[in-house]
Amino acid sequence: MFLKTTNSTADCFRKIVWLFLIVVTFNSLQAQEIHSVSLSEAVKLAKENNKKILRSQLETTLSEQNIKERKELRLPDIELNGEYSRITNITEFKGSGFLNGKEVTKAIPEIYQVNSTFKMPIYAGNKINNAIKMASQENEIAKIKTEKAENDIGLEVVANYLAIYKMLELQKIFEENIKEEKSRLKEVASLQKHGTVTKNEVIRAELQLSDRELSALTNSKNIKIALHELKTLIQLPEAEEIAIDTTASLDEMKGLDPYDFYLNKAFQNEEMRMASQELNIKKTELKLVKGNYLPTVNFFGNYGFYYPNYKFFPPNPYLYTLGQVGIEAHFDISALYKNKTKVQQANTKIEWQQMQSEIIKDEIQDKLFKEHTQYQEILEKFVVVDKALDLANENYRIVKLKYLNQLVLITEMVDADNALLQAKYNKISTRLDAVLKHYELLHTAGIMPEEI
Repeated sequence: MFLKTTNSTADCFRKIVWLFLIVVTFNSLQAQEIHSVSLSEAVKLAKENNKKILRSQLETTLSEQNIKERKELRLPDIELNGEYSRITNITEFKGSGFLNGKEVTKAIPEIYQVNSTFKMPIYAGNKINNAIKMASQENEIAKIKTEKAENDIGLEVVANYLAIYKMLELQKIFEENIKEEKSRLKEVASLQKHGTVTKNEVIRAELQLSDRELSALTNSKNIKIALHELKTLIQLPEAEEIAIDTTASLDEMKGLDPYDFYLNKAFQNEEMRMASQELNIKKTELKLVKGNYLPTVNFFGNYGFYYPNYKFFPPNPYLYTLGQVGIEAHFDISALYKNKTKVQQANTKIEWQQMQSEIIKDEIQDKLFKEHTQYQEILEKFVVVDKALDLANENYRIVKLKYLNQLVLITEMVDADNALLQAKYNKISTRLDAVLKHYELLHTAGIMPEEI
């Protein structure tokens, strides 16, 4: 009986251990799971989660609340007031000298009152309407800024993603090249043992291999850095590993449209629309300043309970009520000479903003022309880099054959190897540069697609 209990306890313990190991292994596998993202998914995640975009959305919400606040200026101001106090008796000096002929009149010592007042603007020099209009214009700018933030972050994600893609392709080239360098080193070492080549060529092959390994190491660390930056852009958890999907096709460019097509679009991009709204705000500010020349008219009223009645003397010790309603007008005469400088300043701000809009327009034209020309240049490079890769492959084949037959030195072999590596990288880099430049051109033109 005792043995059965012991065996049962041992079996139970083993089951618990196995269950614990399974749970730990499962959690470990979950922690090591890598999240692979495509370019379109990365852009979508960034637009949903990036903190700069979320901040812009909050600024838009604040501007909408500002409109509501300005509209509330049309509502009446209503106050409820209460007061309690005690006063002394009234002392009068009726004599001819100083403090002579004192006569004291008893006063009702307690005074209290409760009243309410209201005031509602009827006309305020159109200031309230212009304040609401300015808040609406500021709201439009906030919306455009949010749109710009989304497009800026989208382009940043594209640039980061393509940079990682480029480095991954370069890493593949390095790894292939390192294998070949190791194989060459063995060949050179074998030839050196037979006295066919000198020790110097072995050292040169070792240096070439070390250089490739160092470049591969640096590139791999740069990939990690860029992946971390991408993870921050799309706001993935710090503990989650990320990788880009290199199997998806990126070559979805629709060709190059004429420069005038992009230019016409660019004149309606985010920066130009914000500059236009800023000019409208400056014009509204001028109207606000000119409103200082105009009178203000308010509808007002009050009603309250008062004790005692000091409207008569001696006062009556009775609680009484009194109300008043009417219209009041106010005109600031000093504004006729104090407001001139403010009007001049407002006019100068309009001129400044008009000049600023022209500067922004010129900058956009220059940037657009540069990107359009560079994109055209990259497209024309496709044929050149393809031909260069074919030539580099052929050159490497010939030089390698000569080297194996001891017709050239290892320096020529290294040069041919470097030329081939550069040609491979140029082909990949040029195509990825074309994709990036395509999106940069669309971004400047203000026609960045919502989904990539």
